[in-house]
Amino acid sequence: MNLDKDMQFEIKSCFAPNLYRSQTLKILEVTPSSVVIQMDRSSGRGVFPAENFHYWIKRGSLIKLNDHHRRTS
Repeated sequence: MNLDKDMQFEIKSCFAPNLYRSQTLKILEVTPSSVVIQMDRSSGRGVFPAENFHYWIKRGSLIKLNDHHRRTS
């Protein structure tokens, strides 16, 4: 899956329980080596290695939200 700015993902409990008690995250920036994200209930940012972020998607811990199912914060 290609990652792009403004993509949103639903966070499953197996990703990181109680992580800011957020239900979704949004991609702020993508580089070849990293993904910068923001949780829906936080003003802070986080950075994941791109390979690690893809792992969480493949594992089903992060579920891409499409435009029709996008949650607002």
